[in-house]
Amino acid sequence: MNASGCAAMVLEYGYLLRGTRATPSAPASCPSARATSRRCWPGACPNFAEQLKPAGAAQRVAFHPPCTLQNALKLAGATEKLLTLVRRQSGSVRGTHLCCGSAGTYSVLQPQLARRLRERKLERIGAAKPEVILSSNIGCIQHLQGGTAVPVMHWIEWLDQQIRK
Repeated sequence: MNASGCAAMVLEYGYLLRGTRATPSAPASCPSARATSRRCWPGACPNFAEQLKPAGAAQRVAFHPPCTLQNALKLAGATEKLLTLVRRQSGSVRGTHLCCGSAGTYSVLQPQLARRLRERKLERIGAAKPEVILSSNIGCIQHLQGGTAVPVMHWIEWLDQQIRK
């Protein structure tokens, strides 16, 4: 599961659908909820870092850890460690615990507040002078990109590009 928000939700399927039985409208989806949750593996786990050998030149990156990665999945720091293990230069970002303002539909329902949160987050990220901003949640990626000229992308997509160079 490469999106932290999706992983957080899928990991909850067994709990959310507890006591639910198959019905004619949902014949087989409910009984497999626990099995689906058990198969979910958040992509931020650094198990495979030693196997990666990026070919590209080191690039100054800043990582924005989404709230779901930190709070729901309890994986704060895991992606940053992985990026360090594959020998990428990482800019130090203050306030990594701060939300970027995306928060699912929050950026749509509360646009002014979301923009202020994004500006605060991008100010702190910008202090690290990154060449690229990485994250693991598509909502955060799109929201942050709307406020900066620095490329913002999923860390797995970026890592794939580095390995293929």
